[in-house]
Amino acid sequence: MLVAGILWAIIRRYIQRVPRLEMRLEDALVPGWLLLVGLSGFVVEGFRLVSQQPPWGEWSFVGWQMASLLSAEMAKPLYPYLWWGHALLSLCFIAAIPFTKLFHILGAPAGIYFQGSGKPVVLDVEEGAGEFDLGDSIFFDACMRCGRCVAVCPSAGAGEPFNPRDFIQAMRHALWQKHLPWGDIRFLSMGKENEVGEKFWYCTTCRACLEVCPVYGATYDAVMKKRVLAVEEGTNVPTLMNQTLEKVFKYDNPWESSKKKRGAWAEGLDLVDLAKRDAKADLCYFVGCTTSFDDTAQGIALSFSKILQSAGVNFGILGQEEPCCGDIARRAGELGLFVEQMEGCIDLFNKYGITDVVTSSPHCFHTFKNDYPEASFRTRHYTLVLLELIANGKLQFKDGMDATVTYHDPCYLGRYNGIFDEPREVIRSIPGLNLVEMTHHGADSLCCGGGGGRMWQDLNGEVKMSEVRIREAEATGAQILVTACPLCRIMLEDARKAAGLNETLRVMDINELVLQALEG
Repeated sequence: MLVAGILWAIIRRYIQRVPRLEMRLEDALVPGWLLLVGLSGFVVEGFRLVSQQPPWGEWSFVGWQMASLLSAEMAKPLYPYLWWGHALLSLCFIAAIPFTKLFHILGAPAGIYFQGSGKPVVLDVEEGAGEFDLGDSIFFDACMRCGRCVAVCPSAGAGEPFNPRDFIQAMRHALWQKHLPWGDIRFLSMGKENEVGEKFWYCTTCRACLEVCPVYGATYDAVMKKRVLAVEEGTNVPTLMNQTLEKVFKYDNPWESSKKKRGAWAEGLDLVDLAKRDAKADLCYFVGCTTSFDDTAQGIALSFSKILQSAGVNFGILGQEEPCCGDIARRAGELGLFVEQMEGCIDLFNKYGITDVVTSSPHCFHTFKNDYPEASFRTRHYTLVLLELIANGKLQFKDGMDATVTYHDPCYLGRYNGIFDEPREVIRSIPGLNLVEMTHHGADSLCCGGGGGRMWQDLNGEVKMSEVRIREAEATGAQILVTACPLCRIMLEDARKAAGLNETLRVMDINELVLQALEG
């Protein structure tokens, strides 16, 4: 069975080739060595049967056939040497395990334990957060280069110079070189993927790699720590990312806009400004930087505010005093700025007695929920609030909308926080809509390319990620592509225009869709 399994593995790798698998010397050495161990075992067994002639020898059918070709005069003197040769070959194979990809046999169980079985990783924002710890080191060694992460990585799929497998191999190489005097022995077959440079900034931190990794490897976590180190050292940080961080520090938003304009979108809506004296509300609508300043995304804030008003919800906004939640600084690895913004947000919420927050952006939602260790307020994404209002009968749709729609799952809403069904339930509650799914949806959804700080960088490969996604939406035959994230809304809208789909496909936020259904 061992030999049959090894032969099948060789056929699968070299004849029935899987595109995601690499072809390295090490990949041939391991099965070849193991095959040699198995075949030499048959030879030794044949010599043993001739030398010792046990009564049950026929049960060892392969060795028995081998024995039929040998004579006792030849077998007896050679048997001890062959036995020791086979034993040394087998023992050397075991000794070589730490220096080959087979180390994952030991590393995988430990890696799964230290990685928390695939749960979202929240980085420590204290000093040293950018250092790779024991769990990271074990994960790097547990990686077997299976390529599943490469197959789902949006950056690799778009022809960009980053892919998770090469990044992890490079990090492992660096750690071995740093901590072991013989570290280079392990990497004799490695190539130029060790040259990381600024490639890790191409990662959108979409977490698709974790969904398919057999050892639950949090590559995006390692990318985040690498960014922290890069920012601390002031090296390998793209110019546009540095400029964006400077804007966030100076203007408290990446759009280089005055805080006085943060609430300009709400003019004429008569909304409660929670930053004014004696203003009170049950719910604080945290609009977010992009939704406040970008013309395309402002429709999300307008629509949601009108929906809440029609449902009779007592809510307010922070207007000019609304700060940045810190998501951009967090994903860019500028932890000092993030901590400053986090503390400012918490102080502001405490100052105005805010205990219930709803956000437009999944990125703000994720940051509040998972990155604020001292948060004393409840935070929800707006899709959860919409579903609650619909379930309580506070939103009544007048007429049906005769249209076919498809839904794009934002990474930080779906994969990071498990909110897949709620947005779809909101869509299905609108009469007349036919919801169809794209090929990649749910946990398998494709990233739009705007997360992980990519919105603020000019990094592209052979094709834009958003263009790949818009073509997938077009293939469904849907008239409307719906999403629940301002960054996705912007990226997909730009891709729609670039693809020339102005007449056949609309891009809308769920808020905009719900408001249209309410107004009839």
